[in-house]
Amino acid sequence: MSVSIPECTFTPVDPTRPLAPYIGGKRQLAKRLVALINSIEHTTYAEVFVGMGGVFLRRDQRPKGEVINDWSEDVATFFRVIQHHYVAFLDMLRFQITTRANFEKLLALEPSSLTDLQRSARFLYLQRLAFGGKVRGKTFGVVIDGPARFDVTKLGPMIEAVHDRLTGVVIERLGWSDFIRRYDRPGTLFYLDPPYFGCEGDYGRDLFDRSQFELMAQQLRTIRGRFIVSLNDHPEVRRIFAGFTFREERLSYSVGGNGKAKAVGEVIITN
Repeated sequence: MSVSIPECTFTPVDPTRPLAPYIGGKRQLAKRLVALINSIEHTTYAEVFVGMGGVFLRRDQRPKGEVINDWSEDVATFFRVIQHHYVAFLDMLRFQITTRANFEKLLALEPSSLTDLQRSARFLYLQRLAFGGKVRGKTFGVVIDGPARFDVTKLGPMIEAVHDRLTGVVIERLGWSDFIRRYDRPGTLFYLDPPYFGCEGDYGRDLFDRSQFELMAQQLRTIRGRFIVSLNDHPEVRRIFAGFTFREERLSYSVGGNGKAKAVGEVIITN
């Protein structure tokens, strides 16, 4: 039985910079992913692990529907605050400056004890200043030959741009499997950027574990929509997602801030 897909109509949008670094943010791969996303017909774009929006915000076309999701309460709260309360959010940031003492003070706070605005301000401050955009095990990132990384005069226009881009976007906080199940239909394109195989704990305790890759592959074999998965090129990744289409990519990352580059392999997996 054939399934009809609603007419696909894309609207141009201005790409926007993410507001802070985020481990696994796909900065180098984003252009290639955006080109692939644009080449696939879809009426709803659904991003399963949005992080700081490293791919979502760099897209230059939008379909009729857009949904972003992350199980991290910090991430989901942050985007809801930017979408609905960005003026009040800017006021909270107005007098923040880059200091190690303030970084360590905020890092020690329990996020659940804060209001949504306070939690989001803390999250942005820590992500802007954390070495390597780390989510877990954050340390203060030292800047030797550049300006302070938390400058509200530069952040203001960036936050406004992200606020404008989020107009009409649905923001969810669901487990990845529940999110796919809820939004799966003909015409949906899912983009999944899970933790790298072997680095499952980098985003926080109990958010993702290695067994979920097998479950993910099983679920993606049954969906009615389309999907794109980006992962590190690992033999187990190739085994788990066997039968799908693999596209190999070579990227270069600096190692330890010493200027040396390391070539790494990544794969883009599609159905």
